[in-house]
Amino acid sequence: MTAGTTPSHAPPEPDNGAELWQACIDQLAQEMPEQQFQTWIKPLSAQVSDDLTKVTIFVANRFKMDWIRAQYSSRLALQMERLTGQAVLIELALAPREAIIRSQPNANIAPNSGVDLAAPLASSQTPEPLRSRLNTALTFDTLVEGSANRMARAAAMHVAGMPGHLYNPLFIYGGVGLGKTHLMHAVGNQLMADRPGSKVLYIHAEQFVTDVVKAYQRKAFDEFKERYHSLDLLLIDDVQFFANKERTQEEFFNAFEALLARKSHIVMTSDTYPKGLTDIHERLVSRFDSGLTVAIEPPELEMRVAILINKAQSEGASMPEEVAFFVAKNVRSNVRELEGALRKILAYSRFNQKDISILLAREALRDLLSIQNRQISVENIQKTVADYYKIKIADMYSKKRPASIARPRQIAMYLAKELTQKSLPEIGELFGGRDHTTVLHAVRKMSAERQQMTELNQQLHVLEQTLKG
Repeated sequence: MTAGTTPSHAPPEPDNGAELWQACIDQLAQEMPEQQFQTWIKPLSAQVSDDLTKVTIFVANRFKMDWIRAQYSSRLALQMERLTGQAVLIELALAPREAIIRSQPNANIAPNSGVDLAAPLASSQTPEPLRSRLNTALTFDTLVEGSANRMARAAAMHVAGMPGHLYNPLFIYGGVGLGKTHLMHAVGNQLMADRPGSKVLYIHAEQFVTDVVKAYQRKAFDEFKERYHSLDLLLIDDVQFFANKERTQEEFFNAFEALLARKSHIVMTSDTYPKGLTDIHERLVSRFDSGLTVAIEPPELEMRVAILINKAQSEGASMPEEVAFFVAKNVRSNVRELEGALRKILAYSRFNQKDISILLAREALRDLLSIQNRQISVENIQKTVADYYKIKIADMYSKKRPASIARPRQIAMYLAKELTQKSLPEIGELFGGRDHTTVLHAVRKMSAERQQMTELNQQLHVLEQTLKG
């Protein structure tokens, strides 16, 4: 590095390996978001060669090793080069188990290892501790952020940082495969990283139902209450499954009250907003709605592209941006379908020993594309929206402007842009020869209002599910 390119605030050149590593992480601490730095960089240790040209970085487990290699190794190498003025080779290695236990007694244990993630190290006389059931791969860092999930992600990060305070309970709702479960695990993993002794439990609502049934059969409600009423954080997925289950609702209400009383935090997910839940007691619905309710929407185009590129990278493959755009434009509904499409493309590429291209993606996804093209058309959208809002199909093409007609028409335009491959001028032509700027106005208006109006978002969700069959 030449003198002319060295920042005026650059730290003095390090004299030894320990100084080099410390200077490197000190600089990254200033440049990176604190949560990312604390999660991924701070726990690392390193061994630097005497001539400062090689750094071996020790990582706790293989998942973290893969993530550091993909996301941070080049950045670490560049930072080292800036500090030494010469190229530095970065190598990653698994840290010795003894070192992990000494430095982080509760962290970095792989999921499904049989080791409790929530409990401190204990002697064999200690009763078997609570298993958190957290998936350690699902963190805030591995969640792609976009406008579709930004508010939910910010609320979840706040809960992870200050559990038991604001946004209690946190109720996250949205369609299948949009990242609700990922966010819940991220909250749990972040709390465990910050406070390793916390009692955290992730559970699906169906498992809670099963636990209630078992407690009833075995007359073991004291044990049940000890398990659920003593948590610091309860993460419970798909609470709509409580519908029509009287005893389960009663026990969850009791657990809910007990946890709030001890300033523990509750995070829940559902496929609909609290007041849209059916066959659930009003007193429970009012509790669900008493904290913060946030929606996760289907990811927008740019977010879908980022998800595809990141997921491909994590699979050890490189997806060209134009291919990611092609797939993202055709797979719009949720992250799960995006991942399914990506797996098909990667498998097709490896099986046929061909590079990933738009042509290959089109071949790999031909069944999916043909189904979508066959099912969703602008005409079908117009008919479905007209039926839903009880207006005539002819009103979609007419020049009438009363709100009872104009708003459903705008909703149909928005859905046509979201669910078909038609351009704005093409959509305008199918709505009575309207200009593309009229369609653009409708799309922007509905997109903005969807973020703010719970009722509209729910209506759009129903229409989308109807159209997708």
